[in-house]
Amino acid sequence: MYSFANDYSEGACPEVLEALISTNYNQTDGYGLDEYCETASDLIKEKIGNKDIDVHFVTGGTPANVLAMCLLKPYEAVISVESGHINVHETGAVEATGHKIIEVKGKNGKITVQEIQDVVKNHIDEHMVKPRMVFISNATEFGTIYYKEELKEIYNTCKELGLYLYLDGARLANALVAQGNDLSLRDICDYTDIFYLGATKNGALMGEAMIIKNNKLKPNFRYLMKQHCSMLAKGRVIGIQFLALLKNDLYLENARNANIMAQALKYIFKQLGFKFYIESPTNQIFPIIDNNLLEKIKSRYTIIEWGKYDDNHTITRFVCSWATRKSDIQEFYEDLLAFIRQERIR
Repeated sequence: MYSFANDYSEGACPEVLEALISTNYNQTDGYGLDEYCETASDLIKEKIGNKDIDVHFVTGGTPANVLAMCLLKPYEAVISVESGHINVHETGAVEATGHKIIEVKGKNGKITVQEIQDVVKNHIDEHMVKPRMVFISNATEFGTIYYKEELKEIYNTCKELGLYLYLDGARLANALVAQGNDLSLRDICDYTDIFYLGATKNGALMGEAMIIKNNKLKPNFRYLMKQHCSMLAKGRVIGIQFLALLKNDLYLENARNANIMAQALKYIFKQLGFKFYIESPTNQIFPIIDNNLLEKIKSRYTIIEWGKYDDNHTITRFVCSWATRKSDIQEFYEDLLAFIRQERIR
């Protein structure tokens, strides 16, 4: 069984493992106060082009999201599209902190300025939660990406309305190297208050780098990290991995491979006449597959069933990673052709 279910099924890319092994016997301070985390932090600031940001290494994406929400006061809430990771796939982790998620529909996985304005307009007094933060993902849960003018407009709207803008960057690298993308890391920093660089889904064993630009959000963040079990005693493990990923732009090369492999899959499906639930330029694609054919595919491949399209078809999600090879795509293509022939004979 080969898995197209996600982009974290494999362990870590060789460069990351080599970096961890080569530094294994070096003694350092703990809790992210070591030389590797310090150097990785400086390198991130250099890549972004902003020395005034704070960089914190945390254990994973859900802890990062929870930490961002915990910057709010107890009565303050976060606005998210209905497909947002904090709203669907984190077991109520944000709500468990006492912060309400205000859900909006969104468009192709992306929030709109009008939706943000409407939420603030409709929350009028102290008998309701107070909207204070907007949550977005880039790439989104649908593999779509934000463009520069979109992000800039959302950020400016947040500033006008007194809201913070937080960006979940679990697949930020995939967005940055996607065809048509016009955002840089500097742009992401300029047009958000806080975001993170995801590594877990891009070749690391674990870990994300949280970037705080807004000075109001910087004080005492390490207290939050410790209180919410997000401060790793062997913090060096995350710093070393980021050093390996950022060296020679491996961070982007890993994501580029994932995107290219997924787009190759999309090309195969399109050439064979399959329709798609949504168009995505990143490493997640969403073909609509006949239920009988889907059962045959599932006999050899692990994929995600995203939802029912109609009585005879299912929306599926295929995800490629830094480790997906051309041979994996070729093998799937040959199997898919064989499955289609079997269906025609049947």
